[in-house]
Amino acid sequence: MRADDAGKKRCIKLPGEEFIHRFLLHVLPKGIKRIRHYGLLASACKTTRLAQARQALGMPVVETKAMESAADFMRRVASVEMLCCPRCKAGRLSVVQTLAGQPRLPAPHAAVRQRVCRGPP
Repeated sequence: MRADDAGKKRCIKLPGEEFIHRFLLHVLPKGIKRIRHYGLLASACKTTRLAQARQALGMPVVETKAMESAADFMRRVASVEMLCCPRCKAGRLSVVQTLAGQPRLPAPHAAVRQRVCRGPP
């Protein structure tokens, strides 16, 4: 792309398969929700606008040192001990093994590309 083309739209002709491939790159897998934040929670200006809103409302400045762990939060808010055994209520849970998951979700178009009609043998 040339420097004078920056920011301009351009039209290109694509074969049908390539168009579907590019279109399906934007389709999320089943069960995944896209979350978009607007206004105060927009990622581009989140810190500055939240700080301005807190100041306008007279709220205290958030201290990063005041952040608590999930276990402490559950203990304080719901009176739930997360590391307590749910069955016997006496023992403590400990990590025995950590299973490695997929490094990332499969691409939405991967299933489409794998279907190859081979015909009869």
